[in-house]
Amino acid sequence: MSSFDDRENAFESKYAHDAEMQFKADARRNKLLGLWAAELLGKTGDEAAEYARDVVKSDFEEAGHEDVYRKVSGDLGDKADEATIRAKMAELMGQAKAQILSEID
Repeated sequence: MSSFDDRENAFESKYAHDAEMQFKADARRNKLLGLWAAELLGKTGDEAAEYARDVVKSDFEEAGHEDVYRKVSGDLGDKADEATIRAKMAELMGQAKAQILSEID
């Protein structure tokens, strides 16, 4: 195998790894967002965990994160405005990535 092939394989492996890590971070962020929203909705325990799973599942409706935003926004109603939800999504993405990285070490 040539060094070009080696570099190509390394690039493909890195791309696959990065895509997997992003998928895990998105799913973790959505779970954390679901737990946050569940708390605002007064859900606890198994009910909160089930709601968080529903939020994670909502991300499979379409590409991007708007489906997650719509789910949470629709469920929360006037309990949180758009800016609050989007800020929480951004904050929780940072937490999700940190959690995943700490699990790798």
